[in-house]
Amino acid sequence: MDEPAEQAQLFGHPRGLTVLATTHLWERFSFYGMQALLMLYMTKYLLLPDHAQDVIGLRAFRSALESLFGPLTDLAFAAQTYGIYSGLISGTPLLGAWLGDRVLGKRRTVTLGCLMMSAGHLTMASEHLFLVALSLIVLGAGGVIGNMYAQVGLLYSQEDHRRTRAFGIYLITLNIGALIAPLVIGTLGEKVSWHWGFGVAGIGMLIGLATYLAGQRYLPSGDLAPRSVRQKLTRAEWRRIGAILCLLVPYTLYNTAALQPYGIMFVWADTAVDRNILGWEMPVTWMGTIDGLFTVAGVMISSRLWIAMNKSRREPHDFTKLVIGYGGIALAFLLVAGFALLPLVPILLWILFFFVFDFSFGWIEPPIQSLVSRDSPASVNATMMAIMQASTMLSYFLLGWMGRFYEPLGAPLYWTLLAAVAGSASLFMVVFHKPILRLLEPEQEIKPGGL
Repeated sequence: MDEPAEQAQLFGHPRGLTVLATTHLWERFSFYGMQALLMLYMTKYLLLPDHAQDVIGLRAFRSALESLFGPLTDLAFAAQTYGIYSGLISGTPLLGAWLGDRVLGKRRTVTLGCLMMSAGHLTMASEHLFLVALSLIVLGAGGVIGNMYAQVGLLYSQEDHRRTRAFGIYLITLNIGALIAPLVIGTLGEKVSWHWGFGVAGIGMLIGLATYLAGQRYLPSGDLAPRSVRQKLTRAEWRRIGAILCLLVPYTLYNTAALQPYGIMFVWADTAVDRNILGWEMPVTWMGTIDGLFTVAGVMISSRLWIAMNKSRREPHDFTKLVIGYGGIALAFLLVAGFALLPLVPILLWILFFFVFDFSFGWIEPPIQSLVSRDSPASVNATMMAIMQASTMLSYFLLGWMGRFYEPLGAPLYWTLLAAVAGSASLFMVVFHKPILRLLEPEQEIKPGGL
């Protein structure tokens, strides 16, 4: 089955796109459900003395972290654990891509990854095996994420104009999983039982695996990639790689701040935000769905705005878009720092934070992905895209480390600190945009006056 795209079509695209998107939807469902619950679960249940003593390996794991970073409060330890777990999920797809390309093939690697993730989420039903469960999820995600994206690309020939639209359809489908996860998994975890929430995430992964296996005949072959002689990079290509790595410095700083709302902020909002709506208290995890809706809207509106500006030749350079986006994230955290001074924060003000935050996001992710994919040398294009995604691992590690400052600083100063981190990313782009642009586009004239 070398050309599945020619064998079966659905709405103008290979049926394999539906199979892959639906499978990955359930992976995102489990990931965002886990993200919504993990910090709350650790701080409100797992790390309480009656439960922590029964978790296999937890004492040794905590001792190891404290030997590296010093004494940790329960909240700081939870933040550190959250950061390590999430960071490894961002990094292990590099290992999964190697397994898919060189050892097992993409189909076997995805199948094994789905099984491990399902086992991990179902194992979360037992607090005794908490660390074992996290390890299974991390390793399983490594096998699934990168190989799924690769198979989407293999459905189309290099000349097929449908490829870009296919990835748009794919991303919209993934966002459905991200949107419903807080409503289902978050509600079950918060209101019924933590273990029910995690169990449903595991069931979701099993549904994804069943979908993937049932649709095998529509997928690209799982053959291993042929070994080829690597072409040497030219000096100009090495300069472009160096410039892209420089761009990942502010991107890492931005992510260190931007990923915080899904960890410590949920813990803060659990007691600091008035979530009472006409006598009914909204689960804190439901904000993940509002965040997802704003994110989709923000990306769509930003895209339409750039199209309109392009018609009048006023569309800003991608570097300028990043400066605006990073600055918007800083503004969002300054707003919530001010809100945190109130005795009880109205939920509309917390929603306003996510409104500014998510509409700023639309000015960051598309431009940085465009820059990396466009300016990376062709022979290492996929590798550079993987490195960009893996940079999020460092951001999560930094996020976890910064969690120790939340309690001594208090919420207002901590959110101000995050605003400074995001602001430093914007400042980096302002200060270093000229030398980076010269490395990327040496033939382009840079106008006086900046971006």
